[in-house]
Amino acid sequence: MKSENTAAALIHGLQHIIKGKREFLELLAAALFAGGHVLIEDNPGLGKTTVAKTLAKLIDGKKKLVFKRIQFTPDLLPYDITGVDVFDPKTLKFRFVPGPVLANIVLADEINRATPKVQSALLEVMAERQVTIGQISHRPPEPFLVIATENPIESEGTFPLPAAQLDRFMMRLSMGYPDRSAELAILDENPVEKGLAKLEPVINLADFMAAKEAAAAVFCHQALKEAIADIIRDTRIHRGFVLGASPRAGLHFLEAVKALALVRGRNYVIDEDLTMLAVPVLAHRVKLRDPRTQAEKLIREICLTRVNGINTGDIKTVGIKTE
Repeated sequence: MKSENTAAALIHGLQHIIKGKREFLELLAAALFAGGHVLIEDNPGLGKTTVAKTLAKLIDGKKKLVFKRIQFTPDLLPYDITGVDVFDPKTLKFRFVPGPVLANIVLADEINRATPKVQSALLEVMAERQVTIGQISHRPPEPFLVIATENPIESEGTFPLPAAQLDRFMMRLSMGYPDRSAELAILDENPVEKGLAKLEPVINLADFMAAKEAAAAVFCHQALKEAIADIIRDTRIHRGFVLGASPRAGLHFLEAVKALALVRGRNYVIDEDLTMLAVPVLAHRVKLRDPRTQAEKLIREICLTRVNGINTGDIKTVGIKTE
């Protein structure tokens, strides 16, 4: 299967369950093909858990992908997530019992309800794709994706994610409420109760891994790479921010625009990819000088200024690969 067909098949399968959210699903698929993790900040009951379950069912390997959900609460401990060495009285040796984070798709539900010590237990596995217990490292299977959720309307009993944790997420997304037609489709079909049980895989694991390689190989014009670098640097010198985006943010930005181009059926990046992804990739990584301002608005302005200033003659063809 061609890589662009793999992406189209995955999104088509997601749309059977997640109604009326094409743009959200494209961004989610882009993060998946880019090998990044996603933070979904939205109200309860919009289908955040369903998204993760659906992804796990749509990709088929030699065995089904493993989906694990971790409900973050204040009494959760780090080894509840990572796993722990347990003494076996029969063998008189310690045996590693893996935690739920060693799965293909991990849903960290309400991640900001756990203490910072527990939140930090995810740092190593998200950045290095390994968990170290004692002196032994354990790796999660491929593909590996963490989807974390936050409820933005409740602050009581929550612990804000530290900047180092937020920087591990490639994107912060929001699903939002469905429109009227999608709401009616949900009422008529009840896709979670009826559709999810009948859902069959639409792509195999080999095709998915090939699509990841194809996303990394998508062509990005030098002018667009320079625009990405300038956008990152602008967040560091902008008077509205006290903390700008990191070099990791720039790498994530480039990887994400390449993957989005693949999802949209192209083997090259265009300026529209940058303007679409600047906010999801960067807004959660910066700190504002004035909390009353919106990071999304400032980043959008920075991105548009840089993209509109690209000096290539015809900006619409800046991403087209030339021989």
